[in-house]
Amino acid sequence: MSTRIPPRFPTAALPAPKPAAQGKENDVESECRSSLRSTSVETLQFPLTGDMIEVACGARVCPELVRFIQGKPLASTPFTLKSGRILPSVGLGLWKIPESETAEIVYQAALAGYRHFDCACDYGNEKQVGEGLRRILDDGICRREDLWITSKLWNTFHRPEHVILGVKKTLSDLQLDQLDLYLIHFPIALKFVPIETRYPPGWIYDPSEEHPRMEPDQVPLIETWQAMEELVDAGLVKEIGVSNFGVSLIRELINSARIPPAVLQVELHPFLTQEKLLRFCREAGIVVTAFSPLGAISYVPLGMATPEESLLEHPVINRIAAKHKRTPAQVLLRWGVQRGTSVIVKTTKMARLLENLDLFDFKLSSAEMDEIRSLNISRRYNDPGEFCESAFGTFFPIYE
Repeated sequence: MSTRIPPRFPTAALPAPKPAAQGKENDVESECRSSLRSTSVETLQFPLTGDMIEVACGARVCPELVRFIQGKPLASTPFTLKSGRILPSVGLGLWKIPESETAEIVYQAALAGYRHFDCACDYGNEKQVGEGLRRILDDGICRREDLWITSKLWNTFHRPEHVILGVKKTLSDLQLDQLDLYLIHFPIALKFVPIETRYPPGWIYDPSEEHPRMEPDQVPLIETWQAMEELVDAGLVKEIGVSNFGVSLIRELINSARIPPAVLQVELHPFLTQEKLLRFCREAGIVVTAFSPLGAISYVPLGMATPEESLLEHPVINRIAAKHKRTPAQVLLRWGVQRGTSVIVKTTKMARLLENLDLFDFKLSSAEMDEIRSLNISRRYNDPGEFCESAFGTFFPIYE
């Protein structure tokens, strides 16, 4: 099956570019786009080596085409934070990626052009992410300053004296001195579990109990936030923000914080558009990142969604995708970016890594944006008010 891929391949192992012959660039560009649009990604060898690239038809691409590809940076629409720092619009999410595959996926994603990686203590694979990042930097794929690394403070580290423990463990696992962004993962404070006892701590305080459950801890949000601010002061993180927060809690932070939240990461997709939340953040100068931008797909295997809820099969999305000669996933991701949010998308397949970046040479019309937005049914898949009780024996709503 052929898959659209971006008009640029990873270039770390390609030969140094040479000046193209005058007057030939347009012909080369035409050949480039024609060849790449019909390429089956599975036929490519990654990382790319030498000055030839195998394409689906078995032919070889000329060195001039390689140099053209190498000289054309992947287009994107980054978002600028209040500080002036740039958040890449598409990031690779590391949730649910198996430890055994994580380091290689991170490395291959960097080769494919990703510079934004979304991590968390709770994902249980930050050590492997760190291995991938170290290889990226050691091999010269890019510089550390070209990467945007996000991680998240877990629920059991909300007490001020534990915030520093959480970030230092994450930095150690990621083999970094500093994070670009550190988020409070949930507005949920749980009883502290020492790192040497269990890491990642998870949701349940004592799994050996007859009826294991969460153990809430009464920690004022502002105390956790002030400890987050101290991480910025100490140079351990550049930006701080929140995840899975609503307007009321964000407003509370803004009213009390010395350093306001720079980023909000929340579930966003056409079935959960959260228009008022987006408008509030826009007016407050908070950049919004969408997780689960493809909707139900990640939640079906967990029993938190049904296959029938798939946006990838929705007739409206498929009709728009066919019109633009794109995949349904590309339409959903383009919709997310075009409405002003960065998007975090997870995959372990090279074909999808490339496809998910190929969003920036087409645009949805205003009518198409509105039609997709009209699909909203306020369907939230990642809801502690639902899964905490069913999975962890504790009723813990946060959105009501």
